Amino acid sequence: MYNNLDHIALILDGNKRWAQKNNLSNIHGYTKGFENILNLVNYSLSIKLSNLTIYTLSTENFNRTSLNILYQIIYENFSKMFDKVVKEKDVKVKIFGERENLPNKIIDIFNKIEKISSENKSLNLNIGFNYGFKNEIKNIFKKIKKNNLSIDFDNENDLKKLFYLGSIPDPDILIRTGGYQRLSNFIMYNLTYTELFFTKTLWPEFTEEEFNKIIQCFFKIKRKYGL
Repeated sequence: MYNNLDHIALILDGNKRWAQKNNLSNIHGYTKGFENILNLVNYSLSIKLSNLTIYTLSTENFNRTSLNILYQIIYENFSKMFDKVVKEKDVKVKIFGERENLPNKIIDIFNKIEKISSENKSLNLNIGFNYGFKNEIKNIFKKIKKNNLSIDFDNENDLKKLFYLGSIPDPDILIRTGGYQRLSNFIMYNLTYTELFFTKTLWPEFTEEEFNKIIQCFFKIKRKYGL
């Protein structure tokens, strides 16, 4: 639908604050936020977006007490909820970030959903989980050193392939919900000319209508590269 829009990224912030605001448990807040991801995917499919990248858990959040809540939601809902978009709507899922310190059951769930969706083509859904850009850079350096890779640093495509998101186009738009105006260590290499939008709306309350308004604002921007 939008020919000049290939890739939208979102930092999903505000699940716990939404729960507190509504006198609900944290697990209710995270579950509501998780369900809203599916709403976002459906809307992205309706506008024929090619790439959607979402930030669900940073490496800095990894030691929070709410982590077990996220694991519980993934155990109970992830496969069931994403089976529908993968099998019925042809969505390809890629989950990027550190996996070494995740429970084996979580790793198995992630591997399974990636495997069964690997040939899907309607939308690339990239999910940052236990991700941090500084860790991504460290891992790239380690990989180059360990494998003695020969990299053409003047070739941007070769460089991009070293990063988790690979050669897909950089995000045109980054949206952060929840009111904070920072990037929180998220895909910094890929955001060099991305248009940034910050909303006070808490993630579970973020609607298709607001999503569409941001897209309309994006198309009013005269984009240029450089200062």
